[in-house]
Amino acid sequence: MVIGLGSMVGAGVFVAFAPAAEAAGPLLWLGLLLALGVAYCNATSSARLAALYPQSGGTYVYGRERLGRFWGFLAGWAFVAGKLASCAAMALTVGTYLWPAAARPVAVLVVAAVTALNYVGVHKSAVATRIIVGLVLLVLTVVVVTAWAAPAASCTACAATGSGTLLGVLQAAGFLFFAFAGYARIATLGEEVRDPARTIPRAIPVALAITAAVYATVGLATSHALGVDGLADSTAPLADAVTAAGAEGLLPVVRAGAALAATGSLLGLVLGVSRTTFAMSRDGYLPRALDRVHPAYRVPHRAEVAVGVVVGLAVLAGDLRGAIGFSSVCVLTYYAIANASAWTLQRSLRARAVPALGLVGCTAVGLALPPSSVLAGALVLAAGVVLWLLRFRATPDVRP
Repeated sequence: MVIGLGSMVGAGVFVAFAPAAEAAGPLLWLGLLLALGVAYCNATSSARLAALYPQSGGTYVYGRERLGRFWGFLAGWAFVAGKLASCAAMALTVGTYLWPAAARPVAVLVVAAVTALNYVGVHKSAVATRIIVGLVLLVLTVVVVTAWAAPAASCTACAATGSGTLLGVLQAAGFLFFAFAGYARIATLGEEVRDPARTIPRAIPVALAITAAVYATVGLATSHALGVDGLADSTAPLADAVTAAGAEGLLPVVRAGAALAATGSLLGLVLGVSRTTFAMSRDGYLPRALDRVHPAYRVPHRAEVAVGVVVGLAVLAGDLRGAIGFSSVCVLTYYAIANASAWTLQRSLRARAVPALGLVGCTAVGLALPPSSVLAGALVLAAGVVLWLLRFRATPDVRP
């Protein structure tokens, strides 16, 4: 649960509301509800599948077992690509808040530190994440109380902010979904926790519920202090909300909280990506050299190091806003496959309602994201399909 909270109550809460408000305008809260609804469906489907298949890899395993090897491969490909972009975005967020003039070098150092911590075991990562989550929640509490102390912002321009259309709501849901998507990290740790068939299905909904409460509280407080139009124009909404309340002395606390939150997200993200990479390499879809488990720490150490190296390179060439959109497209594809896999678990129409809604929601929100993000995601997914056709199509399908 702590790993999931560390991934969700992360940098997204400090940055996601601004582009969402720009997209949806006064309908921002519909976007938040839609993102939460899609996340709930995805989390429920993931929890059901995790109870049945408590293995490292998440939807890569579920798609392979329920739909066939191609769909498992595509889910793993989408997850690794999307979450590598997320890792780069989180690292850049840390660098931007801590030392804007040297954001990229700081981000690379943070990636190296997180990789080293994950290398020595998931238990130590969970302990570090627990500390980070506690501190971030304390910072958010200070921000919320301070923002509510500010006079309510006038909203004369709210009607002109954002598109205020269905497309705007769907886009806002896509940006906010980026912040909710951390519960996938829980499902990828099936081989490293005690009693995973019981633990994982309990941890996912609890972590999601706590995160939803935090996001709603923070969103209401910042929109109270800034108004929806001010929120849409902000590059650092929580810092601007504190400034609007006349508490500029708290700005260093907010900046430190944002950097800490992004570090917590990065910690969980690298865990999830490395475990999916490990599972795919074990099955031969990625280099076999990455499927080794450390004899002392019992972690996939080569996959861990490989992910750290790739993320470090992405940090040196990446763009924060573009990384968020691209990541959302790929991750929504991943969860669409998770919902399709969960659909096969039950035959009754009632039991299939949640995965059906999740599948439709993932598709609609993903296609509504900015065209550049959709195109980049489609090209990466197409590259995965081509790789499958060239290298793996002839191998036998091991679907049960």
